[in-house]
Amino acid sequence: MKSRESLTRLKEFQVKEKRRQLQQLQMMMAEFERMADELENQIAFEEKKSGISDPSHFAYPTFAKAARQRADNLQGSIKELKIQQDAAELALEEVEAEYAKAAALEERDSSSQRLRA
Repeated sequence: MKSRESLTRLKEFQVKEKRRQLQQLQMMMAEFERMADELENQIAFEEKKSGISDPSHFAYPTFAKAARQRADNLQGSIKELKIQQDAAELALEEVEAEYAKAAALEERDSSSQRLRA
């Protein structure tokens, strides 16, 4: 009986840990998206200020070029995090199913133990 309780607690811990990891990924994605949006606004401002919006133009602002590269890097990171998020969601579903099984077994054991008493 004690081993079932331990198993249930372990599975509950794993569920909480997977949820925390998933939330952390979502927070990172949101932060990267915010940063990319801010960079896009700065790029637009620099292009408007200089009057040049063609990145291949020889007089295109250096800051805008660097900011565009940074924004592109952030978008790539967001895509990678999305893949990790999908994997984390699958792992969470698996752990939740294992937890549900362990909790059901523990409940069944405790019910049968009460009936014997």
